[in-house]
Amino acid sequence: MRPRSHTGGRHELGQNFLTHRPTLQRLTTLTAATDGAILEIGAGDGALTRHLARLGRDLRAIDIDAHRVDRLRSRIDGASIHHADALLEPLNRPVIVGNLPFHLTTPLLRRLLSADGWRHAILLTQWEVARKRAGVGGATMMTAQAGPWYEFRLHGRVPAQHFRPMPAVDGGILSIERRAAPLLPYSDRRRFERFVGAVFRSRGNDIRQILRSDGHSAAVIDRALNGAGVARAARPRDLTPGQWARLWQLLGEGGRGGGGQ
Repeated sequence: MRPRSHTGGRHELGQNFLTHRPTLQRLTTLTAATDGAILEIGAGDGALTRHLARLGRDLRAIDIDAHRVDRLRSRIDGASIHHADALLEPLNRPVIVGNLPFHLTTPLLRRLLSADGWRHAILLTQWEVARKRAGVGGATMMTAQAGPWYEFRLHGRVPAQHFRPMPAVDGGILSIERRAAPLLPYSDRRRFERFVGAVFRSRGNDIRQILRSDGHSAAVIDRALNGAGVARAARPRDLTPGQWARLWQLLGEGGRGGGGQ
C-alpha cells in the first residue's frame, strides 16, 4: 500500500481540518485583497482550496499526505495540487495562505520570515501564536526581530470546535505583510536580530537596566530612549517596531558589527 506520506499517518501529520464556513470565507476575503500567484500550505481535505480556486488566480496547493493529494486532484479544478512538505517547499509566490499544522507553526514561521519572494501571508495558527505575533499583550522576540521589515495583524479567533479532529487549543487568523518601505535597510537585518535577541535574553527589570548591562553608558542610553520615545521602565516586549528601529539607530548598533553583543 502506498504510504500516506514520508512522515507517517494522519495523527503524525498534525492535521486539524477547518470546517467553519465563515472562517473559510474570511481567509478567502483576506486573500482576495492581495494580488499575485498563491501558494496554499496544507491543503488537507480541500475546504480552503475550493474557496481560493474561485478567485481565478494562479493557485498551487501542497499537502504532505499523498492520499489526500490524489483525491484533491480529481475533485478540484482551478488549482495545481502537489505532494510536498511545507518545510522544504520554496516559499517564493507573492501570497502564502494556509492552515498551518499546529506543531509546526514556529519552524514554518521562522522559515517564512527568512524567505524572499513573497509579499503577503494569511495564516491560521494556534490562537496564542497569532496573538503574540501580532503583539497583543506584548511582542515576542521573533516579532520584534522581524518588525522593521514585516507588519503583523490579528484577524480573529477560531474556536477549537471549528476543526476536525478538534485540537486542544483555539486557532487564530494572522496576516503578515512585507513592508513596502522597511524601517531599516535589509543589510542591517542579521545584526539587528542579534541585537534584539541579546536584549530579550539579558537580565534586567526594564530596557534601561538591560542596556546598561550590555555596556552602554547611562548618558547614551538615556539619549537613545528619549529619541526613540521609549519609557525607561519599558520592557522589551513593550516596544513598537518603530521604537526598536530608532533605538538601534540611536545606539549606533549598526556600526558596532556585533549587534549589541
